[in-house]
Amino acid sequence: MELDDRKKHILKILINDYIKTAEPIGSRTIAKKPGIGISPATIRNEMADLEDMGYLEQPHTSAGRIPSDKGYRIYVDYLMSDFELSQDEVNLIKNNVYKVTLGEIDRIVKDTTKILSALTNYTALVVPPQMSKTTIKHIQLVAMDSMNILAVVVTNIGVVKSVMIKLTKPITTGRLTTINNIMNDKLKGLTIEDINLKIISDMLKGMTGYSEILNEIVPVLYESLKCIDVDEVYLEGSSNIFNYPEYNAIDKAKSFLAVLESKDFFKKMMFNDNDSVKISIGHENEIDAINDCSLITTTYKIGDDIVGSIGIIGPTRMYYSKVLAVLNNITDCLSDLLTEYYMDE
Repeated sequence: MELDDRKKHILKILINDYIKTAEPIGSRTIAKKPGIGISPATIRNEMADLEDMGYLEQPHTSAGRIPSDKGYRIYVDYLMSDFELSQDEVNLIKNNVYKVTLGEIDRIVKDTTKILSALTNYTALVVPPQMSKTTIKHIQLVAMDSMNILAVVVTNIGVVKSVMIKLTKPITTGRLTTINNIMNDKLKGLTIEDINLKIISDMLKGMTGYSEILNEIVPVLYESLKCIDVDEVYLEGSSNIFNYPEYNAIDKAKSFLAVLESKDFFKKMMFNDNDSVKISIGHENEIDAINDCSLITTTYKIGDDIVGSIGIIGPTRMYYSKVLAVLNNITDCLSDLLTEYYMDE
């Protein structure tokens, strides 16, 4: 059976209304819409066809119908209209993102999470910049005394790692400066995840006479860089789920909140190695506890490099067009801010 233009129009109207009301939508409600020009009987037949095709469902207690996951999917991909943020909403985003003190990247990310939740009334999730994907700008070896070195790694988003290295033999300032210069020459401009044992081996080959001291410094620094990313996901607005009738049942709400505590799961769910928007609807999600939720994620960048992810989770009856508008606006502002500051340093 073909999903013709009339069926698409009825499906779009029904989903738009259901998103607003959370009540099953009947044929008479649709027939009253301006410009619909179709009788309730004809609409009922079309809705029955849409149900047979899997786009609608009929709750047992109602003559009206609600969208299925399949219905939301075609709505999101093909039917919904673009949402335009008000000037007040645009100003709120800009004023809050740009007011943050530059250099405090954690604070920038946390404040972004709050703005996102406030503007959508859903739960916001942000994965902070993944340091392993940032570029090494400088490595500084600082002699604390003749037997102890502080190694500081600076990337294009600021100081991200420092590690103390204890030596078995003293080192002179001149030898330390030479090692520092060669390491910067070999490693500057690489991402942290680019640095592997082959890179390290090639670097050591060019440092004849320094093998003993390098074998104390390099392994510690290498292991430190491998563990540079923290396992963190910032959440805001977890309790917003209680604002929706779908979660009036306490057990259901508790199950949702329990999932939010699983940061490993959400970090995996929010992983995105390209700059496209990902929308997972209902049963497209991996675990049962969020089978009646939708998760929308996208990425933010420094320059052309993706450094983190940002998203929204809420009921499948989500205001998709507004969420996408808010996400796009916030990620544009966040990416512009981070790029302007860290690329120009």
